[in-house]
Amino acid sequence: MINIAIIGLGSMGKNHYRVLKNIGEVNVIALCDVVEYSSFKEPFYNDIDEMFKNEKIDAAIIAVPTFLHKDVALKVASYGADLFIEKPAASKIEDAETILDFVEKRGLKSCVGHVERFNPAVLNLKEELKSKTIYTIEITRVGPFPPRISDVGVLTDLAVHDIDLIRYITSKDILDKSIFKSQKIHNHYEDNAVLSFLLEDDIIASITTNWLTPFKRRKIEVACAKVYFEADLIAQTLQEFSDYQTNNSYRVRDLHIKKDEPLLKELEAFVEYIKSGDRGNLASIEDSIETLKVVLPK
Repeated sequence: MINIAIIGLGSMGKNHYRVLKNIGEVNVIALCDVVEYSSFKEPFYNDIDEMFKNEKIDAAIIAVPTFLHKDVALKVASYGADLFIEKPAASKIEDAETILDFVEKRGLKSCVGHVERFNPAVLNLKEELKSKTIYTIEITRVGPFPPRISDVGVLTDLAVHDIDLIRYITSKDILDKSIFKSQKIHNHYEDNAVLSFLLEDDIIASITTNWLTPFKRRKIEVACAKVYFEADLIAQTLQEFSDYQTNNSYRVRDLHIKKDEPLLKELEAFVEYIKSGDRGNLASIEDSIETLKVVLPK
């Protein structure tokens, strides 16, 4: 059994708790948050040091607000535990680099929670694109404003998902970028943005993201030589469009996808990573740093 602690019991921390309880090889040994919760049967702490002094912890899920990632990650690593840090790795590039250096020097395993990598629609799309010449990628990630968000804007909370997906799906680096953003309803940060990128091999990519839409939409559209793909990350569907004819007809193929919970697959991958050292599809701190370089000022 792998003893895992969860630090931060907000909405994402609670999701980790629910999913980890259904993974047979995992023992959720302790929970930690500044807020007292009485609904859990596991030992509950308000202090990380106290938790580590009283429990034998192999790894920790860090699901605290982004601005706390650095301090919490360094403390967890100082006790020799492996780390799963919810995205992004930190609120500043230099903080993420500090975490990476600290973890590497201690020989610990670490990853960043970019859960969309484990969405069945994304995994199937990535597989379909292996033999294709990609022209453009367009990603839409919009929805209503989440009241829980107060410490970051839409770029750091939402766009980082898709910047990572663009790099992950194409296996190409971003060479140039252009970002337009505005603040409409958020008190402190941007809530509306359009991002454009030039990748290696002349691939053009774009992201439209906001907290201004009354419904959630999560779509990836990829234009390739002779074929076009559309993935719906919420419905977990993938369609292929091809064979355009002069009469405006074309062929549509619905690709079979076995639906699953992305967070479950991600946490199962984290458990395997702890056991074998095989990171698989998990995002690294280095991946998160590359993403932060896109959205944060130099």
